[in-house]
Amino acid sequence: MKNLKKIDLFNFNLEILKVRPYIPLYFEIFGQPIGTAPVVLVNHALTGNSTITGENGWWNDLIGENKTINTNDFTIIAFNIPGNGYDNVFGNLISDYKDFTIRDVARIFWEGLFHLNIDELYTVIGGSLGGAIAWEMAAQHPTKIKNLIPIATDWKATDWVIANVLIQDQILNNSDDPIADARLHAMLLYRTPQSINQRFQRNSNSFGFEVENWLCNHGSKLKNRFRLSAYKLMNHLLKTNDIAKNRKDFLSVASQIQATIHIVSVDTDYFFIAEENRETYQNLKKIKENVFYHEIQSIHGHDAFLIEFNQLATFLSPIFNTQNTQKYVNA
Repeated sequence: MKNLKKIDLFNFNLEILKVRPYIPLYFEIFGQPIGTAPVVLVNHALTGNSTITGENGWWNDLIGENKTINTNDFTIIAFNIPGNGYDNVFGNLISDYKDFTIRDVARIFWEGLFHLNIDELYTVIGGSLGGAIAWEMAAQHPTKIKNLIPIATDWKATDWVIANVLIQDQILNNSDDPIADARLHAMLLYRTPQSINQRFQRNSNSFGFEVENWLCNHGSKLKNRFRLSAYKLMNHLLKTNDIAKNRKDFLSVASQIQATIHIVSVDTDYFFIAEENRETYQNLKKIKENVFYHEIQSIHGHDAFLIEFNQLATFLSPIFNTQNTQKYVNA
């Protein structure tokens, strides 16, 4: 967090036609200075933040010196979704969370990039909520991204996602211990019965069943580092994803995206299910040659994109091979 930088955005027009007088956009930069290397934008997930590598970096297994996304070869930028609370400034939290959509966040990120004099991106990559934002960024500026990599996500919120967002919202607004209780439910969406059963095997200790202790610990840890308004906002954003909303149909929108699209799903994801991504891939192949599908095989469900680093690295390594990337350096 010590390396946080800030861009001030004023009079930002939200999708619902309200004007936000001021939005502080916090971000971090890793690797090479802007203008000297191809730019990679990493979008964080629901409880993530801009610290993607280094001390406390949540994607250290993939991003860093001589790693898959090599800080020696790329300028790597990560924005914080406004209102996620990572700046630790109470006044920057967002109480009217239902005013915001993923479309707003994508526009905010583009505004931040333009402020930094970055007009095109070698890659936009993100998992879960971050991947949904990546889809929307490509829809908004379909010629400005070389590689689009949405991981464990979708271009739209399915009924299943919308339903679970509602449950989370009800918990967050009605529970006596909202963050912890919402996290208990969420963790069972992010993992699988097989993963949970294999890990705990009905074991117990003096504090009760180990699976109960594990869940309660996750709830407690999130409560200690996450603000309630931030959780409400991040959860709400998940149901607002739809790159075809108030546009033409999905294939019409996607046909304009010039980026090479690498869809990465998880075979056991119970949140953004692989079947939806396979269908998206098959439909895209009818209109677009430069689209690829990769599937993580894992017992761990949705969270496999934060666990199965070797598989993910295998998919990503050819994309981040630095040969022929020089043209994507910003002047």
